[in-house]
Amino acid sequence: MKLNRISIVLSALVTLIPSACVRRTAEVAEYRDEIAPPDEPLIKELPSVGRYGGRFILGQTNNPRTFNGMMATETSSSDITILTDTSLVRYDNGSQRFEPELAKSWETAPDGVTWTFHLRKGAAFSDGHPITAEDVLFSFEVAYDKTVHPSIQDLLKVGGEEFKVSAPDAHTIVINTLKPNAALLDALCQGGLSIIPKHILEKPYREGSFVAAYNVGTPPEQLVVGGAWRVVQYVPGEKTVLGRNPHYFGFDQQKQRLPYLNELVFLIVPDQDAADLKFRSGGLDGLNDVKPENYRWYEEHQRDGNFTLHDLGPSQGTNFFWFNLNKVQTPLPGEKLPPGKRVGESYTDPVRYSWFSNPVFRRAVSMGIDRDAMIPSIFFGYGEKNWSLSVRGNKEWHVPDLLHHDYNPDDAKKLLAGLGWKDSNSDGVIEDARGNPVSFTLKTNASNVIRVGMMNFIKDDLAKIGIRVTLAPTEFNTLITNSRSDFQYEAILLGLQSGVPPTPGNSQNVLRSAGETHFWFPRQQKPATKEEARIDQLLDELLTNLDVAAQKTASSEIQTIMNEQNWFIWLPILKVKLPVSNRFGNVQPSIMAHRILWNIERVYVKPRES
Repeated sequence: MKLNRISIVLSALVTLIPSACVRRTAEVAEYRDEIAPPDEPLIKELPSVGRYGGRFILGQTNNPRTFNGMMATETSSSDITILTDTSLVRYDNGSQRFEPELAKSWETAPDGVTWTFHLRKGAAFSDGHPITAEDVLFSFEVAYDKTVHPSIQDLLKVGGEEFKVSAPDAHTIVINTLKPNAALLDALCQGGLSIIPKHILEKPYREGSFVAAYNVGTPPEQLVVGGAWRVVQYVPGEKTVLGRNPHYFGFDQQKQRLPYLNELVFLIVPDQDAADLKFRSGGLDGLNDVKPENYRWYEEHQRDGNFTLHDLGPSQGTNFFWFNLNKVQTPLPGEKLPPGKRVGESYTDPVRYSWFSNPVFRRAVSMGIDRDAMIPSIFFGYGEKNWSLSVRGNKEWHVPDLLHHDYNPDDAKKLLAGLGWKDSNSDGVIEDARGNPVSFTLKTNASNVIRVGMMNFIKDDLAKIGIRVTLAPTEFNTLITNSRSDFQYEAILLGLQSGVPPTPGNSQNVLRSAGETHFWFPRQQKPATKEEARIDQLLDELLTNLDVAAQKTASSEIQTIMNEQNWFIWLPILKVKLPVSNRFGNVQPSIMAHRILWNIERVYVKPRES
């Protein structure tokens, strides 16, 4: 039945678009770089030397929540800030290695804890102000602020202690990690520690308004940044437009300043279907997120549509849902208790908290879900089961035989019966030992068709083991507020795009009990369970032991604990295919984060064929 409903929707969609579009021609306007290059530019050897002009348009289903890279925690914001901010180093998805960015070079002392980074001279922010070690020191100060608590904070510590950071001169940064740290570069590359302008942001920081700085209402000309791009226009519900940073310090091998494109446009579309229609009509140049039922159409229309469908393999983005285990904690300085709440109270009602906090209940829920049935229907065959943040495509860290709890409804019923739960009134819903009907509300982002489809499967599957699920598709930004701020939810279905690079060290803010995105109970002042305490300990071991085999042993134990406890109820992932217009050069889509955008400063509009 589920497959038939989806097929009907697909059939209706395809009849609207009987053939591929003729793609529009991007405007190419001459650009003259009149700013002198820095003393020590970053020279990038590109596959093809491009030319200036044109725009690339990408669909985005959610408005950004902030233009402050330190505070961006969801892709609608980070897809933008990762392009507008600069970082000390860069991870190249193509070569899969760390490369220089703001730091022209670095070295590690024999003690294994002292790292020295040499900043390139002449680098400047978008307003022309020099980027120096003072800006890096200020960035670390903000990152370590306990009130602001950016998510990167969790990656810049070892054993709970902050690194010691100093600047011997204006172009040198020394970081003492206290103990050897295998994930330092992970934390310092794009998407990690943003290097922010002290001359602009120190004032709001000292005044306590940093979190609100660079918000979506800030005039674009006041958003001073250090990356290749800068925000030039934001129209809520319509688009975000990035233009080139005229002071960016990156150049191609012929000394042309990057980026090549005049504009990068994030066009807001209501959902994946609207994005699909927009691409087919020529209104978008690429799609980062394609519904699998549309793959065949794209495969068949590449030539007449003048685009290429890139097959990237299994997604490194995960799908899962979790239960709300948050309890009210002692307020930090500047915080207040939630209205009507006392320290130690759960955000969910006590009855549901007693269920959600029980690993046996969570295991039964996991065993009640038929993931194999989801793959041919919701994923149209282009999916696979996954049991970890380190998915199969992550060849370095994936554990193929990891402990997990897959579909077994009979054993799920036995687990629930072992808790003393039964359907005493024969209405199809079990009651707990005190007679409370077992039910919960599940939220996901309404714009994601696959997740909404999985929610329907979960509802139907769990009904078969006596658990009633109420579905609540929700606007994405509201969902983020629920999960990170007000905790007004019972269960949420979302996912994570693997960090760049996709290492366990880059997942600390999810795995650590004090992590900003430790979804089921973030920012714990001390571990709530012995299992979470053990994961904290294993993360310290993983980061401070430079032996790769020892790191993998620690990582495997972390993943095993996660699955023993079922804090995440894992769901299938998509095998990713995405279309990009053939009108652009240097396009290199990657399965890793920011699939099309990771090298967008190198992308250019090809000359027309004569």
